[in-house]
Amino acid sequence: MTPAAPWQAVLLIAAPTLPLALTLLAASRGRLADLALRMAPWAALPALAAVAWADAVEVSVTWLMLGSHLGLDATGRAFLGFTAFLWLTAGIYARSYLTHDPSARRFFVFFLLSMSGNLGLIVALDALTFFLFFTLMSLASYGLVVHERTPENLRAGRVYIVLAILGEVLVFAGIVLVVAASGYTFPIAHREASSLAVGLLLVGFGIKAGALPVHVWLPLAHPAAPTPASAVLSGAMIKAGLLGWLRFLPLGVVELPGWGTTAVAVGLLGALYGVVAGLSQRDPKVVLAYSSVSQMGYLTMAVGLGLLAPALWPAVLATIVLYATHHALAKGTLFLGVGAAAGPRWLVVPALVLPALALAGASLTSGASAKAALKGVFFAVSMPGSEWLGALFTVATFGTALLMGRFLVVLSVRADTQHTIGGMAWGAWLVTVLAVATAALWIPGAQLVTAPEALWPVLVGGMVSLLLWRYGPRLEAWPRVVRVPPGDILDPLARWGMPVLHKALSGERWIERFERRGTIAVADQGRVLAVAARRTERRLHDWRLVGIALFLTLLSMVAVLLWA
Repeated sequence: MTPAAPWQAVLLIAAPTLPLALTLLAASRGRLADLALRMAPWAALPALAAVAWADAVEVSVTWLMLGSHLGLDATGRAFLGFTAFLWLTAGIYARSYLTHDPSARRFFVFFLLSMSGNLGLIVALDALTFFLFFTLMSLASYGLVVHERTPENLRAGRVYIVLAILGEVLVFAGIVLVVAASGYTFPIAHREASSLAVGLLLVGFGIKAGALPVHVWLPLAHPAAPTPASAVLSGAMIKAGLLGWLRFLPLGVVELPGWGTTAVAVGLLGALYGVVAGLSQRDPKVVLAYSSVSQMGYLTMAVGLGLLAPALWPAVLATIVLYATHHALAKGTLFLGVGAAAGPRWLVVPALVLPALALAGASLTSGASAKAALKGVFFAVSMPGSEWLGALFTVATFGTALLMGRFLVVLSVRADTQHTIGGMAWGAWLVTVLAVATAALWIPGAQLVTAPEALWPVLVGGMVSLLLWRYGPRLEAWPRVVRVPPGDILDPLARWGMPVLHKALSGERWIERFERRGTIAVADQGRVLAVAARRTERRLHDWRLVGIALFLTLLSMVAVLLWA
């Protein structure tokens, strides 16, 4: 890469810092706050401009994040393109979607913070800047998940923040090991990456990417967040975990058959399980969330293939970029379509069929091109069970088509009628539909593919979906035993395990033991402490208190780094 020209450097710096500056204004009062809210939907424009005019350039910024190295390589440019596009269209959509929401300003504060982190980690070319922006995105997204403050939202937020913090810890540990052995800036020389570092990074970034079995936050967080937030959560932010794998794993350099086989197996299970779990859902956004689990399973398989066959990495990387771009556009369009479904059906239904067909891999769509490329790189590798890959891909294609049919069926009876969108939101959504419809013509590496072997799974999936639509009311009466609850493995844990854990952590078990032994005074004192703990927990729901605590924590971290 070459040094950036001054105007290119401005674009690269403005990509993450403009949303951050607007956050400070939006959190204030008066005219400046109103101006920031009007500008918030357009905060992704510098990032889009950087995609067009800042290719293969870099710049050092000494005053940002204790010294940052920003730039765009080929992979970063593709990721920044679809990410900025989704943030732009979702922001325009959100202005109309939240017109009558009294908490719209709070939403845009977290929206801008998440956008800053998401765009910043893509243009970051050093490990520390990547991690800091990744952390900003992960923590700020909590505010999007719990925006409506209902019990379901707060539960989804608790699950999300616990897994997000766990992921941050694992990612930080993995990055420290990689940087200590290999280097600080990208591309990192991965030849000395330890097996422990690879495992930490696979799991840590896998939480954000929705990989099994740490995917459980997706089907809870996506339906909890407002529709425009769901679009960027699924279309853009989960790709941050994928980009983390691409930046830090020893892909194309070292052959790691153990971790590679594990990633391929986990990805294949995710691709199939996401379909099975999604088919039993009644909320269209939960169906789409499990579809994301399934689609990210394909990308997890591709990353595993990069660990298995380093020689094929250039072709695998091109396939990953193509597939990630295709999925981001299609999934963002489908999520935004959930909010538009209350509008005219003659327009909404055909417009939603297009991204649904693309996601299923129908001929002449970007999905067909992406899946054909993925099959090509997998068939080029000889590994155990490779003779079954063709059949498994066919089953997965049929399952995706069936899942998209389920989504359209559920949406037809459970459309979001609480929010209405105006002309600007309609325009933004139709632009995403147009992008998906023409994606096979303009995405780098995409081709117009006519795959006869992939035609029948889509047709059969569509026919079965019509039967489900015709006899859907009867199928809704199936026993609960055939349904997978949103969050799947968390449901039995919450139902049986969490009460026992809560009782142990709250001290109730110890209090009862002291009562049985006759030590009443100690038991009474334990109850006083338990009441105080519950009051403290309730105080932590105060946004101002949480904000002050977060600010003091970040200030302490900066002080320690400067002192060190």
